[in-house]
Amino acid sequence: MASFSKDLGIDIGTIQTRIADNTGILIEEPTIVAIVIAEQKLVEFGQAALNMEGRVPDTIEVTRPLQNGVVADYEVTEAFLHHLLQKVSGPMRLFRPRVMVSVPYGVTSVESRAVHEAIFQAGSKEVHLIQQPLAAALGIDLPIGSPSGNMVICLGGGITQAAVVAMYGVVSAESLRQGGTYLDEAIVTYVRRKYGIIIGSVTAEQLKIKIGAAIPQDQEQSMEVQGQDQVSGLPRPVTLTTGEIVEALQDPLKNIVETCRIVLEKTPPELVSDIIDHGVALCGGGAMLRGIDKLITKSLGIPAYLVDNPTSCVVEGAAKGIGMYGILKRNLPSV
Repeated sequence: MASFSKDLGIDIGTIQTRIADNTGILIEEPTIVAIVIAEQKLVEFGQAALNMEGRVPDTIEVTRPLQNGVVADYEVTEAFLHHLLQKVSGPMRLFRPRVMVSVPYGVTSVESRAVHEAIFQAGSKEVHLIQQPLAAALGIDLPIGSPSGNMVICLGGGITQAAVVAMYGVVSAESLRQGGTYLDEAIVTYVRRKYGIIIGSVTAEQLKIKIGAAIPQDQEQSMEVQGQDQVSGLPRPVTLTTGEIVEALQDPLKNIVETCRIVLEKTPPELVSDIIDHGVALCGGGAMLRGIDKLITKSLGIPAYLVDNPTSCVVEGAAKGIGMYGILKRNLPSV
């Protein structure tokens, strides 16, 4: 996998981090690390650390260095990115890569600088930032170089973003610092209230993926999970259905739809007319929740569709964007 100097796109997500070049994705790892608390030493990264979550002694902490799409722990993020860049570029640092990294729309200058510095210190010679909705639009080949409006909704693990893009820039946008992990928390809360059973976030995510949906389904599915009884503290199984997961997700999904509605309200009428013709592009891991396209279509009155590459379009757009820096730079975040 080692290579000489290259241009890279990086998408640092709350859940997954991806690195790509113009040939495609080079590496994809969960954004998670394991730390020996006493020594403050990182012992595992990515998938290996994820496998340890909820299964380690008190001496080890398994943590996510990004929260709601922004850097929560700078030093850990830098070490994690250094680890990934070494995997991609090899140990030779003579040819340090140029990098374009995606950041959520609306992040503060302090948050942007933290991402910029973490990538630079991890081993890059040049770092540029790009808003995630703009990167996603590039990654799914929307015609954003024209004055015609296109709408993108990025349903990430830690943040939801809705944006209208035209002329290589973001015209109107909103960010909601809730995403897939918030949906998982809603399922955990629902199971605890209804059944008196405590389940973990990993189990809640499995329920969401395997039987979950945004709207009631014709075909009801069920899944049995093991939880901890709130009263006795002993293990107890519970069987949940698709309808129950739909019920559990209603409140967070309302927040997501409202965020999208606010963006449309702020958008010039001419561009709204274009969006009605083009439809709304859905991307991010959350876009794969069954029925969410139909929910957004019904709520906004505009056709919404799942893109072909929902989880990789942001990093692919960032990799493409670094070659278009001259065109994009006037609309990119400054550091």
